[in-house]
Amino acid sequence: MHSKKGFISGVLLGILGIVLFSSKAVMVKLAYQYQVDALSILLLRMLFACPFYVVIAILYRKKDTNLELVKKDYAWVFFFGFIGYYLASYFDFVGLTYIKASLERIILFLYPTIVVLLNKFIFKKPITLVQASAILLTYLGIIVAFWDEVVISGSNTYLGGFFIVLSAITYASYLVGSGWLIPKFGVIKFTAYAMIVSCFCVFVHYSIVSDASIFGHPWQVYVFGFLIAVFATVIPSFLVSESIKRIHSSNFAIIAGVGPISTIILAAIFLDEMLTLLQLFGALVVIIGILIVSLKKSKI
Repeated sequence: MHSKKGFISGVLLGILGIVLFSSKAVMVKLAYQYQVDALSILLLRMLFACPFYVVIAILYRKKDTNLELVKKDYAWVFFFGFIGYYLASYFDFVGLTYIKASLERIILFLYPTIVVLLNKFIFKKPITLVQASAILLTYLGIIVAFWDEVVISGSNTYLGGFFIVLSAITYASYLVGSGWLIPKFGVIKFTAYAMIVSCFCVFVHYSIVSDASIFGHPWQVYVFGFLIAVFATVIPSFLVSESIKRIHSSNFAIIAGVGPISTIILAAIFLDEMLTLLQLFGALVVIIGILIVSLKKSKI
């Protein structure tokens, strides 16, 4: 049994981690105001974040989980680092060039339903009637919020939404596939290794695709790159891990609904983004659907 004090601190750590994670989209949109492209800001995020994860990987390299690691395990870490942190991040940053930060977070919040669907098709885990109803409810909410934005902003919204859905799918694939690796490595070591892989992938991607110098941007771009790396990547990744450790994933699923809400509030404050009443209704439907899916999933 966890103490009441430990439980409360776990909830607070989880909320702080979620709010910091959700600030990423807002800071990316603020950086875009200085004519920086998606790949450059992603590179800056990884350049600033990488040293932290390298230090963590070194500090935890001798932590033993009593499970023997083989070369194939490290190959899977590379694969899931590529899928979950490189591809998912890249699709997310590209999508944000086309749509609002608040709408991005609502769409990205689909990933728990995608996890349930992937588990159904890959591992043959049954989907209950309650889960199926909640998934349909969630997608209905996305359609309501998204369709209203198409009416307002035009066809570019489709392209942005497409990339954010790809981000949600790749991140969900990472969660489904990496679940059996995390006990072998431990959460912190696995996260550090996967992030280092994603940093390497971004560095290679940038060196192949971009001819521009990373040093030619306004100073504000570098500040946002640093803030995204430290306050929207490194710190929340460990706050969330510690929160789950203290209050369990089932309770964390409840407070995860803070994510889209905090993004909507932060986007309104810093970007002057305002969702219509129809979009807010869609967001609420999505959050309710995801909570039902997450809570039901955590019990089976």
